[in-house]
Amino acid sequence: MTHKELAAVILEKVGGKENVSSVGHCATRLRFNLKDDQKADTEAIKKLKGIVGVVNKGGQYQVVVGNDVKNVHKEIQALGNFSEQSSGSKDEKEKKLIPRILDTIAGCFFPLIPALAGAGMLKALLALLMAFNWIDVESDVFQVLNFMADAAFYFLPVLLAVSAAKKFNVNQYVAMSIGAILIHPTFIAMTGTAKEAGTGIDFLGLNIPLVSYASSVIPIILAVWFISYVEPFAEKITPKSLQLILAPLVTLIIVAPVTLLFIGPLGNYLGLALGAGIGFLNTHVSWLVPTIVGTFTPFLVMAGMHYGIIPIGMSMLATSGIDTVAGPGMMVSNVAEGAASLAVAFRTKNKDVKQLASSAGVTAVIGITEPAMYGISLRFKRPLVAAMIGGGIGGLYLGIMEVGRYAQVAPGLFSLPSYIGPDGFQNFTHAVIACAISFAVAFIVSFILGIKDPVEDEAPAGSVSSEKAITESTYLPEDVVYSPLKGKAVELTEVSDAVFSEGILGRGVAIIPEEGKAFAPIDGIVTALFETNHAIGLTGTDGKELLIHVGIDTVKLGGRHYTAKVAKGQTVKKGDLLLEFDIEGIKTEGYDVITPLIVTNSSEYADVLSITGKDVGVGEALLKLAR
Repeated sequence: MTHKELAAVILEKVGGKENVSSVGHCATRLRFNLKDDQKADTEAIKKLKGIVGVVNKGGQYQVVVGNDVKNVHKEIQALGNFSEQSSGSKDEKEKKLIPRILDTIAGCFFPLIPALAGAGMLKALLALLMAFNWIDVESDVFQVLNFMADAAFYFLPVLLAVSAAKKFNVNQYVAMSIGAILIHPTFIAMTGTAKEAGTGIDFLGLNIPLVSYASSVIPIILAVWFISYVEPFAEKITPKSLQLILAPLVTLIIVAPVTLLFIGPLGNYLGLALGAGIGFLNTHVSWLVPTIVGTFTPFLVMAGMHYGIIPIGMSMLATSGIDTVAGPGMMVSNVAEGAASLAVAFRTKNKDVKQLASSAGVTAVIGITEPAMYGISLRFKRPLVAAMIGGGIGGLYLGIMEVGRYAQVAPGLFSLPSYIGPDGFQNFTHAVIACAISFAVAFIVSFILGIKDPVEDEAPAGSVSSEKAITESTYLPEDVVYSPLKGKAVELTEVSDAVFSEGILGRGVAIIPEEGKAFAPIDGIVTALFETNHAIGLTGTDGKELLIHVGIDTVKLGGRHYTAKVAKGQTVKKGDLLLEFDIEGIKTEGYDVITPLIVTNSSEYADVLSITGKDVGVGEALLKLAR
């Protein structure tokens, strides 16, 4: 299936573009903010070829795609024509407090991951070059590479301002201006001069706290949150004819001083308090935090809560130069996740599982765990236990040895150079030992526990596509699906769309229509009617679920040549007219009118038997569902 085809199906299954407030992506997951997550067909999405899993937690509906997520996201954006900004919908605002906070943190940070990961890897590479004396720290080459690596972190308030503005649905450029104010050279110089002189910075009789905001995280997020209240007020009180000029002026003149005087220092103190708390734990129970993070990172990732500890690590790097919280524990957890999957690959006899476990295991060890987590660990459960044990023991070792990282790098084996610190290789050596411990423990435990090998359990039922098979099959009378169209019945393999021809949406039959009318093939309820009227979903009185999709790629017609005769939620009887369509009009615009009839819950039946290779009339028996 192409990226475009997969994107189209995902978008359809999450309830259509009208159900999507916003959509973004991280390393492996599409992250939807849905207006109503009950409209999403989670089970159908999980069954799609190319989908690893689905998670609906932390205020986001997450579809785990894997390494192709960027391409699929691009196609979804094109299909839905989504704005990058959050809609700020009522549904989103009514979410519970904790999911909203987690969603906000995730929304602010995951767009920045590529920039931070690239800069972090460059800093790790520089640390490696320095450790082996392969580069002179006084050379221009080093200086240039060093400020290139530092730039993303130094200007972090500006970068965060962009993503936070999208989350809070405010003007990005005003938000960036506030971020730039916090790290403006003049403000930095004034702060430095005031510190040396033992004085302060006076602003209208108020004293601006002498705080450095380079590489800071919390202050700018709080500032942009404040903008989300000031900006609407500014737009409300300014004349529409002058709003373009006056509204940003009012916003800037209110937000900037308040940020410098109150919000920024508050965020800074929160960061310092957080650092002090972590420092206390590191001093008295140094083993605790890395052990907890190493053990429970899989659950943090599933819930999207790992974005809650990433800012803690970044704050520690900004204030003390070393992160002992987020990076180390997540690194050994990812290594353990990969080891558990690789153990499954060694032990299983199922070729598909072996292939998935092998590739997922390798990607997890280098820091991308979702394929292993959703494809192996959660599926078979025992590898998850092994990964938690391995990650916990590795985290315990890290905590006892007080290991930390010196750069923000995606946690995995490639992040090891970021553990080379000013004291040489001691910290790095302990990090390597911790990874080795996590890998060995997780691999051994996973190999011993094993999995229930799905060789026999998951063998697909054979399909029979003949009129004789239908006649001889054991079925109940209500398990018959009648033809909704007059035309020629053919195999699904003749459909040019892989979503249908490969049975991704379910098994069934296709009809090449002779007349532009579609009738109800069963008694039931219209459970889906797309706004373009090209497809209708029905649920039978006994639970069978059908999709009638008139034409291929006809969603692009935007409803032209289609007229719906029923409404969503309407009860219909077999033979009721559902839809009229202009066959010649559709063909003239270059689209194939072949119409798949899919049993979307065909996995609930022992077999789906069909008549193909012959002309059928409306109301003739076409499918029978064997139990």
